[in-house]
Amino acid sequence: MILIPLSFGEMYTSLLNVKQAIIVERQLIDHLETYIEHESERLEDIKRFYAKVSELHSEVYNGPSAAMANPLVAFTLIKRLQSEWINLIYSDEAQENTQAFRSGYEEVEEEGSLPKLEDLQGAANGLMRLQDVYALQVGGLVRGHFQRITNGNPIDIYSPTIYVLLSGDDCFLVGKVAYELEDYYHSVQWLEESVRLFRRAGGEWSPENEGTLEDALDHLAFSHFKTGNISYALSLSQELLNHDPMNRRVLKNVEKYERLLVDNPPSLSADTGLKRPNTTYLRTRNTYERLCRTQGTPPMRYENPRLFCDYFNNDSPGLLLQPIRRELLCLQPYVVLYHSFITDSEAERIRDLAQTGLRRSVVASGEEQATAEYRISKSAWLKDTAHPIIGRLDQRITLLTSLNVQPPYAEYLQVVNYGIGGHYEPHFDHATSASSPLFRLNTGNRVATFMIYLSSVDAGGSTAFIHANFSVPVVENAALFWWNLHRNGQGDGDTLHAGCPVLVGDKWVANKWIHEHGQEFQRRCSPNPEE
Repeated sequence: MILIPLSFGEMYTSLLNVKQAIIVERQLIDHLETYIEHESERLEDIKRFYAKVSELHSEVYNGPSAAMANPLVAFTLIKRLQSEWINLIYSDEAQENTQAFRSGYEEVEEEGSLPKLEDLQGAANGLMRLQDVYALQVGGLVRGHFQRITNGNPIDIYSPTIYVLLSGDDCFLVGKVAYELEDYYHSVQWLEESVRLFRRAGGEWSPENEGTLEDALDHLAFSHFKTGNISYALSLSQELLNHDPMNRRVLKNVEKYERLLVDNPPSLSADTGLKRPNTTYLRTRNTYERLCRTQGTPPMRYENPRLFCDYFNNDSPGLLLQPIRRELLCLQPYVVLYHSFITDSEAERIRDLAQTGLRRSVVASGEEQATAEYRISKSAWLKDTAHPIIGRLDQRITLLTSLNVQPPYAEYLQVVNYGIGGHYEPHFDHATSASSPLFRLNTGNRVATFMIYLSSVDAGGSTAFIHANFSVPVVENAALFWWNLHRNGQGDGDTLHAGCPVLVGDKWVANKWIHEHGQEFQRRCSPNPEE
């Protein structure tokens, strides 16, 4: 694949950004190496940092590509470039004779190749999203494991090629992101790990760190207070006073907590358990997450004789000699998987074509379109004039579906790339409001979706059909097809679906949305609401 320089931003980090960040950090390592060679004194911490990042580049980033698709690898890399390098450069230890060192960093910064604060926040949110959807244990993530508790035992749901350990400062940053969002469910869990790791290090501070044991204790105490665990908030605040006995704010908090405990003594039956924050898809959350966790368990096809696999030619001359493998996954809604729809070289070409045009994906918001937290990805639109391969794909879709996929009867090919924890919560592809911008084409609603998998993933990323109660794993080079509307033109509520978060990997898909107009003789109307 061609690596085209991409800017960060928009709270999104893709595998392409990770590869670019690795190149950028290697440049910084070279500058740091030169600086160390000329400065031999008072550089213990800088030399330690240099040894740490050099080892990562020799053992992790030069390893298999799957290692770079690990969200923990991506998060720690983004954090170093956005936070640790800056803290190190402007630390007391690096104050003298550092102009050349700083100039090297500022040169890279001016090129716009460094991640921004919003990228780091987005990466942290991505980790928390993976934690929730796949029921991952924070303690396991800290050790580089992707585990959830099953029957009281931790079970690995994915075994990475390389284990990346998180530091107390890494956990502090994730907890702080949650804290600033007033999401104390997550801040408590991540700050607990931060405090544990800082304590184990004896409270020793490194110049590249953003936080300290005192910072972690401070944030954790208030997080517990906000969740109703006042006793623990008091205990943590008292521990903090051991490190900073003259902190007036903490002294006032201790007085406040003691008074609250006197006025309202905690009972043994008091519920101090953490509660997850509400989401936009709260009503379907349990089903959505269960389907994502199965990572692509299809319906019980063997119990339904009407579901089948075959070689399909659609009575089309173009497919008679080379029919395509068809797998009927569901009858209501009608969902079909076409295996080997696209070749490896075609998929790679489409990904390359889309790279320069990738922008944060948007959703319909009234009459306009806007970015949303429930859809984290980047997308680009490709016209058939972009490359002959686009036209060939359109012809192939028509051969299989008999539908007219030429604009304006269908939209241009949309190519989507998902980054760290990239997902799309439960939604409909068809418009559910008469004011939707989808109707600006004046060709009706989206009658059908044809989605092509342009890559594989190591874990996660399934397509979950919520009301139909099944999910489809990412099948490289295959294509998924379903009808969005009934024959009477009404939306099919059973097509509510979601793109599960990518746990490990680099997910690319291409969407072809086909509209009602132009299909009158291919899919005839019917007054029957069941058709």
